Order: sequence, then C-alpha cells, then structure tokens
Amino acid sequence: MKLFGISIIACCAVFVCTLFLNYNTDLIAIESEITTEAGIAMYNAYVSMGKVTAGVSGGCLAATSAVMLLFYVKNYIDTHGKELGILKALGYSNVKIARHFWVFGLSVLVGCALGFLLAFCYLPTFYEVQNAEGVFPNFDVRFHPLLTFLLIGVPTIAFAVISVLYADWKMKSPVLDLLREKREYKTRRRKADTNDAPFLKGLSSSTIKSKKVLAFLVAFSSFCFSAMVQMSLSMNELSSETFSWMILMIGLILAFMTLFLSLSSVVKGNTKTIAMMRVFGYEDSTCSRAILGAYRPISYIGFAVGTVYQYGLLKIMMTVVFVDIENAPEYTFNFKILVITLIAFIIIYELVMYLYSLRVRKLSIKSIMLE
Repeated sequence: MKLFGISIIACCAVFVCTLFLNYNTDLIAIESEITTEAGIAMYNAYVSMGKVTAGVSGGCLAATSAVMLLFYVKNYIDTHGKELGILKALGYSNVKIARHFWVFGLSVLVGCALGFLLAFCYLPTFYEVQNAEGVFPNFDVRFHPLLTFLLIGVPTIAFAVISVLYADWKMKSPVLDLLREKREYKTRRRKADTNDAPFLKGLSSSTIKSKKVLAFLVAFSSFCFSAMVQMSLSMNELSSETFSWMILMIGLILAFMTLFLSLSSVVKGNTKTIAMMRVFGYEDSTCSRAILGAYRPISYIGFAVGTVYQYGLLKIMMTVVFVDIENAPEYTFNFKILVITLIAFIIIYELVMYLYSLRVRKLSIKSIMLE
C-alpha cells in the first residue's frame, strides 16, 4: 500500500509528460505546413509550453517519487533488520542482498505504464482541445516507441538501480546493529525540566527532526493542494475547462495520497512514544497535538510555497510563452481564489488531522508494549 503511493505519483508525472511531449513531437513534424503568422506564433508558444510543463511537473514529481522510494527502502531495512542481519551472518554479501531490492522499481513501472496508457487514450481529445481555434492543420495521434521507452523504461530502470544502490549502502551496517535493529539518531542533550511545555515542545521538534522525509511529504501534499487548486480555478479564465479539471484531479490525488501515507507513517513510527506518554498520564488529545500537531506549521509553509509556485508558473506562461499571441488574456494574482483555497485547505486538513487523532486514541498500550 505504501508503494502504491509511488505508483500514483509516477502515474501523474507520466500522464502529464505524455500529453505534452507526444503533442510536441507530432506538432514539430508538421512545422513546415504552418505558414500563417498567427500559426507560427502559436506553434512556438505551444512547443515552449510543452517543454516547460513537462520539465517542471515531471521533474518535481520524479524528485518526490525518488524521496518516497528511498524512504520506504530505508524503512524496510529498519523494520526487517533481524532478517537481513541473519542473512549477513550466514555469509550473504551486501550486494547479494541488495540486488533483490530492484522489486521496489516495480511500483514505478506500474505507475508509469498506467499513466502512459491513460494519457494515450486521452490524447485524441487533448489534440482537439489544443487546436480548438483551428490554427494548425489537422494531424493524428502517433505512437512513438522512443518516447514510450523514455517515459516507462528509463524511470523503471533508474529507480530500480537507485533502490539497489541505496540498499547496498544501508546494508553496510554491522551485523549486530542489524540484529538489534539499532538506529542512529542525532539528538541534543537537554536540561531536565519539570514543566510540561518544554517537554512537549521538544517532543514535537524531535519528531520532525527524526522523520525529515515525512515532514517533506506533508509539506508536498499541502503544496500540491495549494498550487493545483488555485491553478485550476485560474485556468477557467486563461484556458479551457478541460485543463482545469485535469489539473484539479491530479492535484487532489497527489495531495491526499501523500498526506495519508505520511501521517500513517507518523502514527506508526511513534506508537511507542504515544504509549509511554499514556503511561505517564498524558491525555490522548495531548499526544495528538505533540505528535501530529508538530507537522501543522510545515503544512501551512507548503501551502504558501504552492501559492507562490502557481503564481510564478502562470505568470511565466502568460508573459513569456504567450507574449507574441494576440488577444492573450492577462494574468494577475487572484486573492479571492487564494481565500477560497485556504478556507477549503484548513477545513480538509484539520478534518484529516482529527481523523488521525482518533486513530491515535485507538492504539492499545498493551499491544504496543508487547511488540
């Protein structure tokens, strides 16, 4: 289920890249047939837009997939240290053990293949939307084997190799450390204090520092929600309704998927801490605020970054890419859309946090301490 999140992100990345890169490839093939001045200007704008969109969206999502993949490889090694330590004790080398981690790349293969298939089915409609004004001569969708390999084969091979190399590096830990599932954490010594506030504040800080990747995923989910929702609402005025819905659906899928996966890992990774807090008399609401609440400021930072990102991207599109297009609409920052998106984000995010706080309350102290 955790690797399913990587598949979804890879699917969204390949879906967007396939649409614009396949369209660019077919459009470039008919460049000589475009003779009108308006057609040439639109041609240059569409080719540039395709490169920018594929590069920015694909690059951002690929980086996020890589971070999630490395996190899950590390998490697997940490939680299966005893089994891996026994294999090393039996004489298996790091390379022999690590090479089996190529299976983590299958999640990327599934996502990339699904994204490419969905995009290729949608391409005829996408071509009609792009040429709705009839500026270009009509041309059909073509299948490009090289593009297929670049969007499916290359990411799968790359992520499989990354998984093996990272696993080999993590497997260099001593056998005894693996058997004892010893994990190294850099912590600062703090002076003892009987006041609850410093302890809870320090607990929140250490929770984030010990799980930096989870903090990144929480921020990324907020970033996706903020950027994609605001961009989709703005696209109603700048482009077609089809683009708006496509951007909105991709943004919501990425936002909820990464948020649920990251918060689930947060709760699971801090079960023993929550159990000990209960033993010492802390209420469930206090445990939730200390563990889950630590990520609340990060989520709002991600929302702010997403707002700046979508404004900068749309501004570049309208002032640089479509600068030579006549009657191109002007883009200005819409504070009304920002307020609507922020209110929706606060309601949804706080609701999700409340649901996970209920999950914290259902954790059994006995089952946790017996693990």
